[in-house]
Amino acid sequence: MASLNVGNLGEYLREQRRNAQLSLRQLADAAGVSNPYLSQIERGLRKPSAEVLQQVAKALRISAETLYVRAGILDDERDRDEVETRAVILADPTLNERQKQVLLQIYESFRKENGFGIDTAGEESTDADIVRGAAAVRGTRTADGDEAGAGTDPRQTAS
Repeated sequence: MASLNVGNLGEYLREQRRNAQLSLRQLADAAGVSNPYLSQIERGLRKPSAEVLQQVAKALRISAETLYVRAGILDDERDRDEVETRAVILADPTLNERQKQVLLQIYESFRKENGFGIDTAGEESTDADIVRGAAAVRGTRTADGDEAGAGTDPRQTAS
């Protein structure tokens, strides 16, 4: 497998892991990623998402922004603002994972509406998605009677 252009991210991660005196397996467990996946990142064979980098940074107790720059995720100030916004949402301990994903989806739909990119999942958000997402955050029912807080997927469109 050919190496991806991820700068010196892998070398930097390996160095930080060794400085923290962690084995590859220990860091993988602490970051919530698989051992083989983390190994591939360190060898430059995989480019991790911002979310994975945030988890690894947290496990290493280093700045996620540093990893974003080394991975080529942060190129300009606008990208930095977007990544920071996402990081703040993902790091909020008062929200559960479902709520975090819904907020990220709503945030992305507003960015797209304002001409700043597309949904990170590569899907277009519809008005129904936004309504369901907002309802999911509040734990209320949508107009079609679905209880958003009861395990419905806010990315599904109305039938």
